[in-house]
Amino acid sequence: MSAILRKGVGPVLSTSVEYHGFVYLAGMTADDLSQDVSGQTQQVLNKIDAALEEHGTDKTRLLQAQVWLKDIRDRDALNKLWTAWLPANGAPVRACVEANMADPRHLVEIMVTACR
Repeated sequence: MSAILRKGVGPVLSTSVEYHGFVYLAGMTADDLSQDVSGQTQQVLNKIDAALEEHGTDKTRLLQAQVWLKDIRDRDALNKLWTAWLPANGAPVRACVEANMADPRHLVEIMVTACR
């Protein structure tokens, strides 16, 4: 049986799970909630980079992304940073929807799956 590696294990969720060379990250949100959607998005992308690196992979190995925006009208601002962050010809499959956030100060949340 293959091992399941969990990091950041808490009572409700793990921040990441690795199994059979696949890395699943929990939804990432910004730490500085005083920033606008662009500032929060950049924070989240930086956190994704760091979390993937912990598992020995990076954004060139992204398979899937799920994006939640507090206001779907912020999609263009998100996409400007998202497309600059992605490697050339390396976009994963993605969904982007408007959602009520657990904390109304959160403007964006991103969850990704990658492989090693």
